[in-house]
Amino acid sequence: MSDEDTGYWAVVIADQRASRRGPDRVPQALDVLGRLAGGFRLGFERTAGDEIQGLSASPGAVVDAVTALLRLGDWHIGVGVGDVEMPLPDSTRAARGPAYLAARRAVERAGAAALRLVGGAGGRTDRVLGEVQTVLALAAALVHRRSAAGWQVIDLIDSGLTRTQAAARLGISPQAVGQRLRAAHYQEVAAGLELATARLAEAMRVSEAGHTVRP
Repeated sequence: MSDEDTGYWAVVIADQRASRRGPDRVPQALDVLGRLAGGFRLGFERTAGDEIQGLSASPGAVVDAVTALLRLGDWHIGVGVGDVEMPLPDSTRAARGPAYLAARRAVERAGAAALRLVGGAGGRTDRVLGEVQTVLALAAALVHRRSAAGWQVIDLIDSGLTRTQAAARLGISPQAVGQRLRAAHYQEVAAGLELATARLAEAMRVSEAGHTVRP
């Protein structure tokens, strides 16, 4: 997608929890986010101290990034949706606009909830983002209950392996793979993330494929 074709942008800002009492977790987060399938126009960078941020026009990429950060569990996450000043700079640290201001408000309000989404345009956008936030919070509650054994299977399935292939890799039966997926609420979380992506696409005025949808 070119800069001219975009609807609204999404800025993700993540601030490390209790950073003064623990190790610097920014390198780990940047490594995890860097291994995602792309989709960020300005990739994640450390912007100040223990804070990272990135800019995307892809709802799916934003949901993937938020999900990865929620899995790590060490972050307050804010997502701001709105316009961004053009032309875009080479670094997210130099970018400006309502989406960045909204993301700043969002991460400052995240608090114990871990995640907050704020619109830079108000009105219906904010209402839809509230729905996205609720769905992602419910998905996060299920994700945080997953066992290490559950994550073993999920990571293999998400990498493209079939259940039979994942079973062979782990030395267990396909039935055991299915049991682990059910215990991890794999289908329920996947459905929630799909819904969150669709609703975020509506808020960003783009299709899930990344094409502008004019209101």
